[in-house]
Amino acid sequence: MEFTTIIWLVFVPVFIAIVSTKIARHRTTSRYLPPPPMATGFPLLGILPTLLAKGPLQVIRDAHAEMGSVFMVRLLHRKVTFLVGPDVSSHFYQGLDSEISQDEVSQFTIPTFGPGVAFDVDFSTRREQFRFFGDAMKPVKLRIYADLMVREVEDYFARWGQSGTVDLKHELEHLVTFVSSRCLFGEEVRSKMLGEVATNLRELNDGMRLVTILFPHLPIPAHRRRDMARARLGEIFSDIVRSRKAACDSDDSVGRNAHVDDVLQGLIDSRYKSGRRTTETEVVGMLVSALFAGQHTSSSTATWTGARLLARENAAHLRAAVREQERIMSRHGDRVDYEVLLEMETLRCSVKETLRLHPPAMVLLRHARRSFVVRSREGEEYEVPEGCTVASPLLLHHRLPYVYGDPERYDPGRFRAPAARGADDDAGASAFAYTAFGGGRHACVGEAFAYMQIKVIWSHLLRNFEMEMVSPFPETDWNVVMPGPKGKVMVSYKRRTISAAA
Repeated sequence: MEFTTIIWLVFVPVFIAIVSTKIARHRTTSRYLPPPPMATGFPLLGILPTLLAKGPLQVIRDAHAEMGSVFMVRLLHRKVTFLVGPDVSSHFYQGLDSEISQDEVSQFTIPTFGPGVAFDVDFSTRREQFRFFGDAMKPVKLRIYADLMVREVEDYFARWGQSGTVDLKHELEHLVTFVSSRCLFGEEVRSKMLGEVATNLRELNDGMRLVTILFPHLPIPAHRRRDMARARLGEIFSDIVRSRKAACDSDDSVGRNAHVDDVLQGLIDSRYKSGRRTTETEVVGMLVSALFAGQHTSSSTATWTGARLLARENAAHLRAAVREQERIMSRHGDRVDYEVLLEMETLRCSVKETLRLHPPAMVLLRHARRSFVVRSREGEEYEVPEGCTVASPLLLHHRLPYVYGDPERYDPGRFRAPAARGADDDAGASAFAYTAFGGGRHACVGEAFAYMQIKVIWSHLLRNFEMEMVSPFPETDWNVVMPGPKGKVMVSYKRRTISAAA
């Protein structure tokens, strides 16, 4: 018998046995790992009655306390696996789109954002559209937007009297609409947009309710108002896009150059990798989605920041923010621009801590296109099944005592010293300890824009007004997907001019 034949007869069976054993082990592990523990619910309805009675924050807290960092709930026809904490969230934020996707769980946004954009298109097209926005959010553009923001803020608050009482939520909602529209559309249309656009944006947000996630076309009044608002915004923005294209196609070079500093022109000029230009429908949809997300997130966060700083128990944090403005004025006078805003570290931490306690969304959602294994903080291994909805609950994620010491307390200083987050803050966990703007493969491209906008607003208010919150600290409106302050946030003000620190 030839030597080669002997090799085949001896080693091939051994090789096959080894491979078969490994495959069997893999199959056994995949097949017999239990799914996450299921929260107790009602027949057919699941946790829906408890959710309506207690509210989402308490329901998720109770389930987390009972079952640990990985658990499952049933909400009508949908099973949802919750991953609570940074140490179980890596796959949620870092997994490939082919494994864990936003598409299937984000279809409810299509009536709001419109056709041809976001989750109405395939992943590759959506990624290119995000690239268009990414180009508009680069530092060279942010420097231009900073100057525009400062002028808008100064002009807006110049209309306030020497003293008075205002609904801070209402005022900042209108101001952010001015600022966002100026950076998006340019000065020539900004002044026409306040009343109707702000009202329609409010209807869009009100129309994105918790029930919308499950039934986006349910014939309820909020959805009908949403659809009418989206149609009207489509008409307004289509006129703007056509007017801008006409101006750029004309021979008036001055008219063309007047628009190069805004997002609208960037979207009109953008091309896909195939060479195709963006269509009018796509530009309109991207503008609606950007203005909706940016306007609501920024106005809500700016309002929450004010409510936190003006709360009596946070007087020391308010004084620290004012003293920072005094120090900056001693170096730069009244100048506020991109570079000066970067120096406002105390204010940045104040906004970041506000977002920890009041994130723009209650939960982030994904769809498990493939099953995956997760090890809980308690040491148990579970298999999250293919087809399951997966949730990262920001409203609890940011309030874990082993991540943030004394998590219910408003403490901007915790973001100055990483060690203050807690003893378990290792490099792997800390990557997803703070996810107000998402993280991993799906981090928000507008984060720097949002921070800058809020810092421009509050640096001006801290420098020019003494303020006191005269209504109770606002409750959270949990009825909508993007929760904000509920009701009015009444603030009394009196003009003042702070002096530069010696």
